[in-house]
Amino acid sequence: MKSQHLTGQNLNELKKLKTKDFIFLSSSVYVLRDMAHKKLLQEKVLPLNLKNKIIYYAGPSPKKKGQTSGALGPTTSSRMDKFCKKFIEKTGIIGIIGKGSRSKEANACMKGKVVYLAALGGLGALGGSRVKNSKIILYPELGPEAVYEVQFDKLPLIVAQDLKGNNIYGECK
Repeated sequence: MKSQHLTGQNLNELKKLKTKDFIFLSSSVYVLRDMAHKKLLQEKVLPLNLKNKIIYYAGPSPKKKGQTSGALGPTTSSRMDKFCKKFIEKTGIIGIIGKGSRSKEANACMKGKVVYLAALGGLGALGGSRVKNSKIILYPELGPEAVYEVQFDKLPLIVAQDLKGNNIYGECK
């Protein structure tokens, strides 16, 4: 297992990562959950360019005075499995951050296209503390399910599935 720091300038390094590699991510990431996935897939033309970007399955809690972000922990990724194939095809994303194992179908649609990065579940305060900047960019009416653009500084992650389909969770459901 190796550890490295990935930035917005070297995200192509994602393609070289192997399952179990540990990284610190300093980059802009798009945070979205179920409702935002559904709305984006209904759009004829995407209102946001996600090609070669990383998305994070999360919903930030409200921030307190003086904070850049509230807690920002991962949402259970399998909830997004029903959107996975269409979403990857429509957006061209290169990475997904979440938590937990994925279905066989989701693992298959990510293989060769998307690196799946696991965030530490239960440590939302840590995730929030790594946010340099955060803003809602789409669907503010969805509240915590809106699409946020978040700039992370050294968010700790582990590679849960690499481009070859190797997976830390073993056999899929």
